[in-house]
Amino acid sequence: MDHPGRHSETTEERKRRAERVLTTLAPLYPELRPMLVYGTPFELLVATVLSAQCTDAMVNRVTPVLFSAFPAPIGLAEAPIKELEEIVHPTGFFRAKARNLKELSRIIVERFHGEVPDTMEAILTLPGVGRKTAGVVLSACFGESAIIVDTHFGRVARRLDFARAEDPGRLEKEIAELLPREKWTAASHILNRHGRDICSSRSPRCSGCPVADLCPSAFGVLVKHIS
Repeated sequence: MDHPGRHSETTEERKRRAERVLTTLAPLYPELRPMLVYGTPFELLVATVLSAQCTDAMVNRVTPVLFSAFPAPIGLAEAPIKELEEIVHPTGFFRAKARNLKELSRIIVERFHGEVPDTMEAILTLPGVGRKTAGVVLSACFGESAIIVDTHFGRVARRLDFARAEDPGRLEKEIAELLPREKWTAASHILNRHGRDICSSRSPRCSGCPVADLCPSAFGVLVKHIS
């Protein structure tokens, strides 16, 4: 079977293929929102920080306990560090996460009047917050377009040959050049869900993939090289 790939595509052809992939997958993943449970921008920020190297399901079990004890930035800023560590322990890297949550809460209270900032520049000044976390919060809570590069998104983007970089920052730039800005957020959620459901790391289900004919890695052609 012949598969498309950058080696045989012009930039415009690759952009058209990306559009076809997203158009095909969009009806399968209509809920373009984080899988984390949250009620406010602050809750989503905290949950996303906790989700580093942890499943969303585990974070969703921990955050109700956390927000019951410390429902606002001021409470989390003043939380006893040992109590905070105990609550977030199941999410892994609990000492660093507890420290970052306490400090970012203090900064939000002191510098941003208790509100999560709504710009990329400002939110990236918070401890433990990288571009992925910032993108999740800005897109879900403030309507900003964002390319959210996590493990699933990066894997699928590389397998589809939409990008080749392993570094998240470079991969984000490649995707930004490929897709129009208004499609960034939708593409982030669609490719993330596709990576979770079908295009898994070890055993991608190419035979059940609706975009296999648009994927240069389908049926193991390139998967072993770029997974």
